[in-house]
Amino acid sequence: MLPTNPRSRRRALAGIVAAIVAGALVAGQSRINGELAVELHDSTLAALISFGSGLVILTLIVPFVPSARAGFRTLGTEVRSKRLPWWYLTGGTFGAFFVLTQGLAATALGVALFTVAVVASQTISSAVIDRVGIGSLQKRPVTPLRVAASALAVGAVIFSGLSDLRLDGPFLLVFLPLIAGFGIGWQQAINGHVRHVTRSPLTATYVNFIAGTSVLAIAAIVFGFIGGWQHEFPTDLTLYLGGAIGVIFIIVAAVLVPITGVLFFALGSIAGQLLGALALELLLPTDSDGVAPTTIIGVVLTLIAVAIASLAGKRPPKTLLSN
Repeated sequence: MLPTNPRSRRRALAGIVAAIVAGALVAGQSRINGELAVELHDSTLAALISFGSGLVILTLIVPFVPSARAGFRTLGTEVRSKRLPWWYLTGGTFGAFFVLTQGLAATALGVALFTVAVVASQTISSAVIDRVGIGSLQKRPVTPLRVAASALAVGAVIFSGLSDLRLDGPFLLVFLPLIAGFGIGWQQAINGHVRHVTRSPLTATYVNFIAGTSVLAIAAIVFGFIGGWQHEFPTDLTLYLGGAIGVIFIIVAAVLVPITGVLFFALGSIAGQLLGALALELLLPTDSDGVAPTTIIGVVLTLIAVAIASLAGKRPPKTLLSN
């Protein structure tokens, strides 16, 4: 993954750090959105608030950024000419499906099993997407080092949640996080392509939030009719920061994925999520049990997985699948 040219290598290392930091922010977003869902007694509405607030932030920013306005003009031209198929604009729907799946399956399956299923599926789908290439994304061969890094990352997540790993609901529910994990890889890939076409990360991010907010608004209306509309909104403003964090993450992903590939970004962000979760448990613990040793070991293993993946580009790769 890391190029031999010193300047390019520094750029790639900066990309690794950015992916890890973005993943750490996602851990904070998950904590915030989770607490908001508890306060509202409605995970779907909490997800809509998160996506919707991100959309509001972007709506206030995009009109004042010339590159973003130019990006939308380019986007319109590319879609009308059918050089950019319309389904490249649906990245946000996969993010919306993921947060809906959290509400539907995470509690029933247990958070540990849900996370393992998502990470395993995301890692596999990211490797497949890198292999076949999507849009402008460079094809990246399946190599022993990339396979080893992927397997180690999945194993690290399993190990970190080993003490909590259990099946609390119907086994068929496992398919929901598996589909959601695949969708995350796809979301990052097509957002990266939209960013490449429009030359604007803000444009790609805005399109993502429009799609995701639309899906969640429909879901919230449907669930509202089923379960009622009585909600007491919390006054703690920090619980409404999830959207801002989501904007940062999607922008970073849109910028980095065309450079690093989907798999490498996924591994970096997974490592960051575990690091962020560990930091939160140390600084703002939710219980008195402390941090499990398996969690610390899992974080170390994911960082090793990222290091292994970075070695894949130092020499001409020995591929497991030929072109």
